[in-house]
Amino acid sequence: MIYLGKINEIIFKLGVAFRNNLLFNSFDFLKKSQYWDNKKTEEYQVKKFNELIQFAINNSSYLNEKYKNIDVRIKSIKDLDKIPAITKKELLEHNSDIQITQGVGKLIFSETSGSTGEPLIFYRTKEWDARHRAAQLRGYSWHGVKPWEKNGYFWGYDFSGKSIRKIKLLDFLLNRFRIFSYKKEEIIDFSLKLKKAKYLEGYSSMIYEVAKTLNSLNIKVTNLKMVKGTSEKIYDSYQEEVKKAFGKKMISEYGAAETGIIAFECKNGNMHITSENVIVEEEKGEVIVTNLLSKSFPIIRYKLGDSVKINYEKKCSCGVSHPIIDDVQGRVGKSISGFKNKYPSLTFYYIFKNLALNSDLTLNYQAIQNKRGHLIFYIDRELKDFEKDLVIKEAFKYFNTDIEVKISSKLLKRDYSKKFKDFISTI
Repeated sequence: MIYLGKINEIIFKLGVAFRNNLLFNSFDFLKKSQYWDNKKTEEYQVKKFNELIQFAINNSSYLNEKYKNIDVRIKSIKDLDKIPAITKKELLEHNSDIQITQGVGKLIFSETSGSTGEPLIFYRTKEWDARHRAAQLRGYSWHGVKPWEKNGYFWGYDFSGKSIRKIKLLDFLLNRFRIFSYKKEEIIDFSLKLKKAKYLEGYSSMIYEVAKTLNSLNIKVTNLKMVKGTSEKIYDSYQEEVKKAFGKKMISEYGAAETGIIAFECKNGNMHITSENVIVEEEKGEVIVTNLLSKSFPIIRYKLGDSVKINYEKKCSCGVSHPIIDDVQGRVGKSISGFKNKYPSLTFYYIFKNLALNSDLTLNYQAIQNKRGHLIFYIDRELKDFEKDLVIKEAFKYFNTDIEVKISSKLLKRDYSKKFKDFISTI
């Protein structure tokens, strides 16, 4: 077993050397900088920001025009609000005028999933790519995980023959395995492989669904060092099933392809911001992110579309000094349409959070709106009448008579090739 583990380590390190040899130096840097005090961290951020925005102005025609009448140099993080934010729409519409290909060295292709709209295609520099992946490795290290250890993986997949062959080769090199079918027999086979693995990661809704199936079959997998959910919100309703199946809660990695890793959860349950790579601001509840390494495709004060709560005062006994994200509340996203008014989709977060806190009713839901003034809440278990009443009454606090709410109990439909959406509107 030791011999096999060493082979996996060698394969992983050879792959790193071939793809991006800056990774391990970046990892070493992040392991040291995580203990910097606030003053040193901000000095570093200000220096990197000024370098980034000046490079962007000099090399991107669109950003040169966007910032031409602004004194963009900052002396502290508080100065950032004088610089206009950028949206995903801008990144999509002006992609070629933002992308910088000269003077940045080798470029690495990247794209967003496109699950919430049109995919964004861009190129990272080697340094940007290395820091992004090093942030993941640092997070793994907080849980005692080495990246070459055997692992299970839940992610989108393509059933075409060429894609499957490519995925299987990549999985072999990364010592990982995944499910290509979510039938009960496949899940049982997957659980047997998991008993020889060290960690599990992927879409949080997929981990939750498999945990439910394992629990229904009374199958336990208790040898994992880490169960990591990413790319989707981890609902409180997921944790009970996950803990029962895997012996530990699902921890969170928060970020996006274009921003990199924004925060990673430590063993104490705190999500530490990756302050060496990103500056994270909170403006009217919405997160704004600057990626300090993004010279080839500048991500400067980018409106990601999520609502978060940042805690700058909380200290964590794990020793990491960076600020903590207390909560990722969800997408700011599409509005809910009443007969007369519109409501932010974050209203669902508050409705179901209140039910959990005040009525001890933790539910996994999906809201569907096909008609103005009408909503359907799909709940993934059968509710008792008094529980349905609690949901209706809580929704009434926010919508009054402007929206009629119906409740349907059924297994939530999931497309396992992409992220799970808790709100779908066809209006």
